[in-house]
Order: sequence, then structure tokens, then C-alpha cells
Amino acid sequence: MIAKLIRFLIKHKLLVLLGVIGVGAAGLYSLSQLPIDAFPDISPNLVQVFAELEGMAAEEVEQFVTRPVEVAMRGIPGVRKIRSISSLGLSTVNIYFEDDVDIYLARQLVSERLKEAEEGIPETMNMPHGLEMGAVASGMGKILAYYIDGNDFSTTDLRTIQDWIIKRDIQTVPGVAKVISQGGHVRQYQIKINPAQLLEYDLTLDDVIEAVRKNNLNLGAGIIEKGAEELIVRSLGLVSTIDDIENIVIFARRGNPVYVKDVAAVEFGNAFRRGVALLDGEREVVVGSVYKLHGANSFEVISRLKERMSQINENLPEGVKVVTFYDQSALVKNSINTVRGAL
Repeated sequence: MIAKLIRFLIKHKLLVLLGVIGVGAAGLYSLSQLPIDAFPDISPNLVQVFAELEGMAAEEVEQFVTRPVEVAMRGIPGVRKIRSISSLGLSTVNIYFEDDVDIYLARQLVSERLKEAEEGIPETMNMPHGLEMGAVASGMGKILAYYIDGNDFSTTDLRTIQDWIIKRDIQTVPGVAKVISQGGHVRQYQIKINPAQLLEYDLTLDDVIEAVRKNNLNLGAGIIEKGAEELIVRSLGLVSTIDDIENIVIFARRGNPVYVKDVAAVEFGNAFRRGVALLDGEREVVVGSVYKLHGANSFEVISRLKERMSQINENLPEGVKVVTFYDQSALVKNSINTVRGAL
């Protein structure tokens, strides 16, 4: 048998040569596509469920939110263990799966149980965003970090540019799981109630909140038939300026409307924050951290990010630019050179 194989190979030298070239080309291609990382992802197969509760103490978070979520997640196929952390205003439940369970299947199974978990949470809990799943990323997935430089702009303006322009653009890059913003102030509309004016009009804080909520909606009102035409009727109510909020009617007394501006001052303000980001310990900046998808090739994602960053810098307001201060690809290259030199 071996003799026949040798005679066949000697007889078809060209075929053997083409086979060797093909195998070599396939090997070079596989080598170029090999995902190399300085930080091998050794994190467990994990799905996280978050819930924000404004002003809720850790004990109440544990009793009314964390525990119902844990109970709902029990019995999911492939779950190894469940761990949770309850802190001031935040519930975090970590669901660990077996290593052979596909991460997207695990997220689908958890997503199906979220509705059951929400049914076990009292309706009185103030959860603005409900139960949310974390991104498809791991603790080892941070591949790039940047800060926004703009000396002529306030940190509030820079944070607005980060959240509404830069972050949303970066999240469209294939392989990016999430972008986390830090530093600066989040701008928000603030309605500062005057208690004396509320008493004068015999109103409560809930009356103002309900009026603002109901008057910040766009609703469809059907159609009106006019001959052979159909006219679409829209009810426009979304607020877009401070004046829109000030002129919301809370209620009418003897035909005279009482507006929000009659009982409160409406202005721009800064949302409460828990931390800052400093550049060289001297001045405050806005920072963005980019995390890759679980299992994505770091080199390829970073390459796409750099190309997108250059495009973003061209479209930002004059005097504002994105500056990269952490790039994992540089660390990977240095690690490879170190290993090559040692070998």
C-alpha cells in the first residue's frame, strides 16, 4: 500500500506540488486570521441582569428586586450558579452558565425569564428602565479608551457630544459590544418646584409629575376622509424646549389655566453623578471605554475603530477631538515581540 502511494506521488509530481502550495497558502491565511490577544479571555460564561431603583436602600433592593430575579432564573438549562449584588439603587444578578453553552442561547433563555421576574416585583418599585441585560462582553474585553479634548467647551457640552454623537457612532462598528461614558455632567431638564405656589393652587407634586408625563407624548388620531383623500391626523405633544415645559397646563380653575411655570422654575441642570475623570490629575475630561463582543478578534475591531475615529474627528465641532490613550493592539504587538525575542 505504501509502495503504491509512493509510486503515485512520484508519477504525479505537479499534483503533489500544487497540493503543497495549497496547504501552505491555507496555513498562511489561517495564521493571518488567528486571534492573538495579550489578555486571554478566561472570564466565565456569564449573563448579567441589572435594575436601577432611584433612592432605594440596599435591603429593599435585595428583598423586592434581586430575590425575585434570582428565583425566576433558577431552573434555566445549563446554569451552573447564580450570584447577586444589591447596593444603593442598583441590583446586579450574575447568571453563570456551563462553558459549552452558547452565549447567545444563554441570553435568549435569560430574556425569556425576565417577564416572569418582573411579575414578582411590586409595581410600586421605581425602576425607570426596568430589568436590563448587560452587553455581550466580558471583563477582559476592554480594547480601547479615549478622552475628548475641547478646552473651549464645558464638561457638560463634552459629555453631550460623547453621548449623542461619538458613542452612538462607535457602537455601529462591527465587533463593538458597548461604550461606557465617564466624567462630565449629563445635561437634563430640571423642574424646581416652589412649595408655596403648590399650596396656593392646592396642588401636589404628583399633579405636576402626571401633567408633565401626559403632555410629553405624540399620539395618532386616525384619519379624516375628504372625498377620495385620507388626511392623517397627528397629535403633537413632545416637548423640545424649556418654554414647552413651562407652558404645560396642570389644571384649569374657573376657566383659567395653571401652568408649570406658575408653580416651578424650569431650567437646564446637571444630573447627579458619582465620579469624575481627570487628565494627569489636573483637569476634568470626558472618557469613553470601548468593549469588544465576546470572542471577537481584537486586532480587527481596533483597526475598524481607528478608521471610524478619524472620520468622527472630521465631523466634530471645531476645537473638539477624540484622543486615544489606551490601545490594546499596541500591547499585543509588544507582547508578541517579547515572545519572539525570547524564543
